Amino acid sequence: MKIIIAVTAIGLGLGLTGCESTGLFNSREQIVAAPSSCAPQRFEIYFAEGQAQLTDAAKQAINMTAAQVEGCTIRSVQVLGLADAQGGADANLTLSERRARTTAEALVKAGLPIPAFSVAAVGDLGATTSEGLREPLRRRTEVVIDAVSR
Repeated sequence: MKIIIAVTAIGLGLGLTGCESTGLFNSREQIVAAPSSCAPQRFEIYFAEGQAQLTDAAKQAINMTAAQVEGCTIRSVQVLGLADAQGGADANLTLSERRARTTAEALVKAGLPIPAFSVAAVGDLGATTSEGLREPLRRRTEVVIDAVSR
């Protein structure tokens, strides 16, 4: 048993030094590529009931995402405003439009290009299930950024 372990350890040691001495890679950076931040991004911004003002957490999420895609080509930015089933359909559509507009304005302020934007709102459409149950977490905007490397 001791002989097998010793032979295995010696063989492993020679194998590792053999890999190192090939000279193919001189540094870790040559074999490990940093992940590109220029990739599609999707996130959601949540709002208080009946509100369209961004929370501090929402502002932070927007700024972090904008910083992540800085230096990328932005092919499109889609912002979709949603509302829950509280109140009337017209009021909810107006509220979801305000939420989408507020989010889009913050994204532009954070540095995303204006021509790339598509802003839409659906109000409370889909806020209740076919059984009549209210969907939770509908007070939000959904943001999808199509970012690619330059």
